Amino acid sequence: MEKKKQILLWMVLSMIIGYLPWYNFSAVLKYISAEFHLNASDTGMIIAAFQAGYVIVVLITGWLADKIGTKRVVLYATLLTGIFATAFVFVVHDKWTVLIMRLLTGCAAGAIYAPGMALLSNWFAPHERGGALGAYTGALTAASAGGYFVAAPIAAAHGWRVGMLWTSVPVFLAFLIILLFVQEKPTQGVQFDGAPGIPTVAPARILPAPEGGYAGPCMITLSYMGHMWELYAFWGWIGPYMVANASVAGMAADAAVKWGGLMAACITLVGAPAVWLLGILADKIGRTKAILLGATCSLIPEFFFGYLIGKPLGLVVLVGLWIGFWVISDSAIYKAGLTDMVSPKIRATILGLQSAVGYSMTIIAPIAFGKILQAYNATTDPTAARIWGPAFLALGVGAIVAPISALILRKLPQAKLMTGGKM
Repeated sequence: MEKKKQILLWMVLSMIIGYLPWYNFSAVLKYISAEFHLNASDTGMIIAAFQAGYVIVVLITGWLADKIGTKRVVLYATLLTGIFATAFVFVVHDKWTVLIMRLLTGCAAGAIYAPGMALLSNWFAPHERGGALGAYTGALTAASAGGYFVAAPIAAAHGWRVGMLWTSVPVFLAFLIILLFVQEKPTQGVQFDGAPGIPTVAPARILPAPEGGYAGPCMITLSYMGHMWELYAFWGWIGPYMVANASVAGMAADAAVKWGGLMAACITLVGAPAVWLLGILADKIGRTKAILLGATCSLIPEFFFGYLIGKPLGLVVLVGLWIGFWVISDSAIYKAGLTDMVSPKIRATILGLQSAVGYSMTIIAPIAFGKILQAYNATTDPTAARIWGPAFLALGVGAIVAPISALILRKLPQAKLMTGGKM
């Protein structure tokens, strides 16, 4: 196996294990909300706190990765993620300690993804980068689903602390994988593996274009913001929503948590192959066309998905699977498109900047979702809410920014830098 493919394999495996804590909170929310008296607004703030932690550090770690190396940042960030996620189980005792520990876990996890993307982008040439970064993002998706798969049924049987522990301790294995098997590739004066004729590293700046150099990166980042508005609020709230659907269908509390969590896991997991497949397609048809496809297919059903509560579970799951497939499918393309326009010498920094701006939406969207849900429901337990339509509708409205920005990007000169002129 080629060295770059080995690196990709180990990075994918470390991501699947290392990001398990991301949605373990949502998976066991019914129990935590009951123990600490959390309402929908509180839940939205706690989900947003994790994302805020990501935003706080992603700019710093992107810059740091360009200075000291991407592997070193990913390695120690993974270790800290394991420490904070595990400590959560033993430390929290009220709403505020829950929020603080999720914030700290988010800070640690925030230093993994963007430097990891930069590490991989140095190993793969532009014409194959979409598939590689898609596989890495697909691993993130699998990890998000894994949090539901593992934590929900274990929590239903043994309590939420045990459920969260089983999704936190494995992170230390991810740390060992990165330590022992992942290597960086030098960028100075080195051609990409298997891509003869590709020139050596460009100067440390955004590649120039006839009408200004920053419009393209800014527009693809704006498109990314619309994508992130939808994605992480959907992932964060799909668990409680499916638990609510299971409860409406007549399941007892523990059964609703178990099966609601498993349904949410399937809805999330189906996106793992989607992001890899659309990444490969983007390498062939162009980045903006792939963004238009993925963004449009996910946002349209958001307008009616929340109104399906009380309908047959099979129908709810079917629509959820459709959204779950498309909602993450274009995620890696925003990163790959940006790397096409950015010199490797500042790649981690610029990817970190894009991540910080994009993830700022993931702070606002879960809070907005929770506020809307709270406004339409009298219950303090989010999983007992029965009016979900307006909250999911808000996700679809915000997500419209993604395809509109992609259409504008197609008209800009910088779009011709992406995948050899394919837009």
